Amino acid sequence: MVRSKSDTVFDCVVVVFIVLVGLVCLIPILYVVSVSLTPIEEKMRAGGFLLFPKKVTFSAYKSVLSGKEFLPALWVSCKLTVIGTAMNLIATLLFAYPLSRTNLPGRKVIMKLVIFTMIFNAGMIPTYLVVKQVKLLNTFWSMIIPSLVSVYNFIIMKSFFEGLPNDLFESARIDGAGEMTILLKLVLPLSLPIIMTISLYYAVDHWNTYLRAVLYVSKDELQPLQVVLRRLLKTNASADILSEEIIPTETLQMANVVLATLPVVVIYPFIQKYFVKGTLAGAVKG
Repeated sequence: MVRSKSDTVFDCVVVVFIVLVGLVCLIPILYVVSVSLTPIEEKMRAGGFLLFPKKVTFSAYKSVLSGKEFLPALWVSCKLTVIGTAMNLIATLLFAYPLSRTNLPGRKVIMKLVIFTMIFNAGMIPTYLVVKQVKLLNTFWSMIIPSLVSVYNFIIMKSFFEGLPNDLFESARIDGAGEMTILLKLVLPLSLPIIMTISLYYAVDHWNTYLRAVLYVSKDELQPLQVVLRRLLKTNASADILSEEIIPTETLQMANVVLATLPVVVIYPFIQKYFVKGTLAGAVKG
């Protein structure tokens, strides 16, 4: 196939545009990592902005990790992310699959009620009073149960289930399979991409939990990472003179940011492939 000159020019413009957008996204990340690793002397010599330091120090990371608050908060966030994501996924899956079947009695009424909660919600104070009334305040579960099912994620998963070939379900029912068997042995393997996608949405939400923890949890041992990081950043900023003599405040702040985002950055590449993987190709033909 012979490409015209205009096609070549267009491809070059697209490549240049993509490179520029990539640099715009990459430079802030490089700056955050660079500041967390750059000694104060080199940073001052460079005028405060340096993307590739010649000398590297991990003193800020040692200072953060040696603190009494960071590691316990990290453990709380890890538990919250793993347990919360699992509960969210199970609840959303068991809610979305039945409502994706057109023969479910009362399906339209239930869907209207679900959409209603997406448009109108009770608000912060009534939700707090409900959490208090059911004795969830100052418990680990107060950061999971009040937001157990996201309506947005539910609609995405339900729409995916509705797009599955109905011939597969009919064939399974003819062979004597029940609805639970169909769900576990047929729907789940075919729905791996959407399951991984929704899992990532829930996991990131739990990892970044801040407001729910501030509202419902006052015990220090139950505070997740984002709340503790906020407190650490304020503490570092208030101890400006001392920190500038040992470790700059900005360096400690950037080290906190890197440590807080690192787990998500590490896990994401392993999940990304499921976003575009087509598992339904040829499913009807077997």
